[in-house]
Amino acid sequence: MTDTPLLEACAVSLRFGGVRALNGVGFAVRRGELFSIIGPNGSGKTSMVNCISGRYTPTEGKILFDGRDVSGLSPNRRAALGIGRTFQNLALFHHMSVLDNIMIGRHHLLRSNFLTGSLYWLGARREELAHRRRVEDIIDFLDLQAVRKATAGTLSYGLRKRVELARAMALEPKLVLLDEPMAGMNLEEKEDMARTIVDLNEEFGITVIMIEHDMGVVMDISHRVMVLEFGYAIAAGLPADVLADPHVKRAYLGESDDESAEESGEQSDEQSDEQSDEQSADGDEFPSAAGAADELRARA
Repeated sequence: MTDTPLLEACAVSLRFGGVRALNGVGFAVRRGELFSIIGPNGSGKTSMVNCISGRYTPTEGKILFDGRDVSGLSPNRRAALGIGRTFQNLALFHHMSVLDNIMIGRHHLLRSNFLTGSLYWLGARREELAHRRRVEDIIDFLDLQAVRKATAGTLSYGLRKRVELARAMALEPKLVLLDEPMAGMNLEEKEDMARTIVDLNEEFGITVIMIEHDMGVVMDISHRVMVLEFGYAIAAGLPADVLADPHVKRAYLGESDDESAEESGEQSDEQSDEQSDEQSADGDEFPSAAGAADELRARA
């Protein structure tokens, strides 16, 4: 990992009519970093990833990738530059085989055109075989050999998640965006996916931006974390520092921050003092039973 930023979001805002999904969000992701974005549902995490991948165009601000402003580029142009992604809801071709789904990720790397493709044996075949070998390496890495010829729609949810990650890897990306890669998985599948993401980052040198709700996974494998709340970035830094931030505890973990706790304590003390004063006043106005009996004896 180097200190050179591969991706920078500069005061990015996104509006849908009167709804603000993002409000001046800015951050930078270093080359070789595993960067996580967390936050409550509806905080703008997927909207941010969509702005990076090109699905949405920021209303304000800009996205810099490898020093180039890509804010106005289409998703396929960004993929050609080296930005790959997976989706929160699976986006596979369910009627196609696992191998064919992954091969689609190589499409932008193919150099054959209509003419050379029609003369298959004179070059297109050689190029396809080279890409096929690369896809087979990815299949081995993700342990998909047993299902490589299976129809994607027949696989379990966890396997389909891995196929989608394989397709993103087939792009040969510099940066891969993972939108909740462990959603819907059991504990064993989550552990396998977490190891795969770490290997993807460390062995292949691919920079990763990940959205994930499992805080244990986020804290274990992330280099840095950013927290969004209602479209605003409220914290960013090392996982331990972010987890200890009182505003993060309040917004994401449902815990009261220290300031709120102190205010609550002060309010409780004030209420207790007021109640004591009221009791004292009540005591002066209405004498005790013993005092009333002494007064009656004296009169008698």
